[in-house]
Amino acid sequence: MAKRAEEATVNEIRFYRANEKPYGVFSNLYKREIEFEGRVYPTSEHAYQAGKPRKDSVRDWVLSAPSPSLVAMAAHGLYWWDVRPGWSKIKFDRMKAILLAKFTQHIDLLDILLSTGDARLVESATVDNDVNRTWGEVNGKGRNMLGVLLMEVREELRAKETTSKKSVRRA
Repeated sequence: MAKRAEEATVNEIRFYRANEKPYGVFSNLYKREIEFEGRVYPTSEHAYQAGKPRKDSVRDWVLSAPSPSLVAMAAHGLYWWDVRPGWSKIKFDRMKAILLAKFTQHIDLLDILLSTGDARLVESATVDNDVNRTWGEVNGKGRNMLGVLLMEVREELRAKETTSKKSVRRA
């Protein structure tokens, strides 16, 4: 029984803080520019939260926060009438598209993602709230949507890399 628990731990990578090496790059607060929807954002958190406000003026206000964590806080504090209609239905698709952009625009980040093999990726938060239990886990409980989307992106990019290597060998 103890051996199974140990194997599960080995096949799981937990991350949270953007400054943790090497897996802090999985955090949306990790400071690396990405281009998304024709605009360059300082972090993937900025790109994600830019999609939430209904009005450009509110979007500009959210994005003016001086750090990615404050961008997230500003966006989480929006009144419902300032949030784009249907946000809850599109937010996960938006995040996945942003993650695809992040990991295809930065080969060093892609290498770290692919180096995780088939490990379960888990955003492991410490503060117990709805946001942390949606995007990650707190004390082992939560949907871990950031981890799930990272694993989906890893699979897609691994398949794409394998396909392009096969194409190069055939040429």
